[in-house]
Amino acid sequence: MIRRAILSVSNKSGLEELGAFLAGRGIEMLSTGGSARTLQAVGLDVKEVADYTGFPEMMDGRVKTLHPKVHGGILALRDVAAHRDAMETHGIADIDLVVVNLYPFEETVAKGAPFTDCIENIDIGGPAMIRSAAKNHAHVTVVVDPEDYQAVMKDIEANDGAVGDDLRRQLAAKAYAHTGAYDAAISNWFARELGASFPERLVLSGQRREVLRYGENPHQEAAFYVGGEPRPGIATAQQVQGKALSFNNLNDTDAAYELVAEFDPQKHGPAVAIIKHANPCGVAVGETLAEAYRKAFACDPVSAFGGIIALNSSLDSETAEEISGIFTEVIVAPDADETAKEVLARKENLRLLLTGSLPDPSSRGSTVRSLAGGYLVQTRDDQLTSGDVRVVTKKSPSESEMADLTFAFTVAKHVKSNTIVYAKDGATVGVGAGQMSRVDSARLAVRKAVDVADAAGHSEPATIGSVAASDAFFPFADGLLAAVEAGVTAVIQPGGSMRDDEVIAAADDAGVAMVFTGMRHFRH
Repeated sequence: MIRRAILSVSNKSGLEELGAFLAGRGIEMLSTGGSARTLQAVGLDVKEVADYTGFPEMMDGRVKTLHPKVHGGILALRDVAAHRDAMETHGIADIDLVVVNLYPFEETVAKGAPFTDCIENIDIGGPAMIRSAAKNHAHVTVVVDPEDYQAVMKDIEANDGAVGDDLRRQLAAKAYAHTGAYDAAISNWFARELGASFPERLVLSGQRREVLRYGENPHQEAAFYVGGEPRPGIATAQQVQGKALSFNNLNDTDAAYELVAEFDPQKHGPAVAIIKHANPCGVAVGETLAEAYRKAFACDPVSAFGGIIALNSSLDSETAEEISGIFTEVIVAPDADETAKEVLARKENLRLLLTGSLPDPSSRGSTVRSLAGGYLVQTRDDQLTSGDVRVVTKKSPSESEMADLTFAFTVAKHVKSNTIVYAKDGATVGVGAGQMSRVDSARLAVRKAVDVADAAGHSEPATIGSVAASDAFFPFADGLLAAVEAGVTAVIQPGGSMRDDEVIAAADDAGVAMVFTGMRHFRH
């Protein structure tokens, strides 16, 4: 039976309704600060915690609920005689309902507040009350999320003033997750403040966005959680239309958007990336978004079917009409105009995601991958080349070749290793991904280009006169020679092999230019 409640919340959504409900059932309410004022403002009878404890708030509010009359009332086991005796001896009353959420620490950090302000927004009394109530959930109900107010009120009505065992357990588990995530945010912020990229103890937390139908395969369960550093993309996206996203949709859309973000629309113009199974099957820049899409699609029309399309610019109606020509799973873009939305509305199952902005490919951050018994953590691949980009062959690339080399190497950064990317005129014309041999990747990309040319009735594949990029060095000259056989005129690669001299000599013999970037981009 709930006879007394304490309410102390930062997020005051639904507080007035809950307070009115409790008052209507004759439940005494204790409260503090802004929560008390909110309840009193609507005419509810609320006792200040300081009046209840007989001990004033002090130290700018740092000490107010940290008192035995509060924590004793929460932690006491109602069915243990010694606890009841202690309560009677010290004038401690039962507190049966704890409604608490915490100071907005993450919001304060996100606003770029000074260090001292962030420290002051670390809640102490709130987590203590939450953890106390969750520990004693056999007797006490703890609520940390306004979304749960309705369920609690409904349960109280159904159980004649009490909250059922099942709901109390669920709320207790949620409470520990709440304080755990809060502590994780503080811990990770403190590590960043100290310049510790890899603190001794790593704490991860996330908020469940949705439970998915299944994982990579139907026999696997999955859910999508958001958390960590704020970054435009799948976590910030608004789904305008289409059916629910699958696990694979989410994974591929993230890969697509991170790739297309490499192309700043102010610097590179409109860009489009078409992704299938987390690998690009076509990437291009163009004078217009529609042109970029046509060029990207032309690289591999077969693989583009049922793919993910990422745009670096606002979607317009012309591009929407072009995309509507084939089956597409997802379109993700910073924005879309109303006419484009109307065009896509004809495709009910197509998902349209609008993120608001592009992620910064050069921003620092971390990636996490689970292993058996642990995690691999690394900094994000936030660079493209080292400061030592140089031509190593007798022949230098032309201005247009250099532009295509940079483009191809940028795409290669986002292709599963081993990677070979052929590009011409700001578009991929062949992509070889994920082969065990770099030679095989080079040959696979050409084979796909030949197939595209045959299907289109062209006399030769688009790799003739193209440039090639490799995500890592050529350990032998055979990979380079495979690219030369495909018709490339210039190659870009990290360099750094023991046989660099052999590879350079082979390039010179073939009459092609070669550029070393000094930086590899393995993507396993």
